[in-house]
Amino acid sequence: MTCSQAKAFYQAVIDKFGPVRPFVNIVQAEDRHAQRWVVLFQQYNLPIPEDSFAGKAAAPDSLNAACELAINAEVDNIKMYDRFLEFIQEPDLRDTILQLRSVSENKHKAAFERCVNRGSRQHQGQGRMSRQGQQS
Repeated sequence: MTCSQAKAFYQAVIDKFGPVRPFVNIVQAEDRHAQRWVVLFQQYNLPIPEDSFAGKAAAPDSLNAACELAINAEVDNIKMYDRFLEFIQEPDLRDTILQLRSVSENKHKAAFERCVNRGSRQHQGQGRMSRQGQQS
C-alpha cells in the first residue's frame, strides 16, 4: 500500500467511525509527509503525482479490523521505503525516506498495534461480563 493509499484508507476509517485515534492523528501526519514530498519534488523539478486514491478506500466493519489493516499498511510503507533506499542516492531524499520510514515503524505502526491491543482487551472484558451475567 502506498502512502496515498494508506492516507485514503485512514480517512475512510475516520469518515466511518468519527475522529478516532490513532487514525485522526496519523492522517494529519500523512498530510505533512505529503507536503514534504511536494517540496522535494518541486526542488528536483519533478512532476507531482496526482492522488488517485482519495475518496476511493473503504473502511472495514470494526475499528479493531481497521487497526489491523493499518498495521499492514505501515509495514507496506516500510518495505516501500526500503526499496527506495536501494537506489536513491541524493542525501536530502535519503534523509526524508529514513525519517518517514522511522515514523512508520516506530510511531504509526506502534500506535495501530496499541489500538489492536485496546480492542482485544475491550473484547475480552465484554466476554467476561457476558459470562458473569449468565452465571447469575
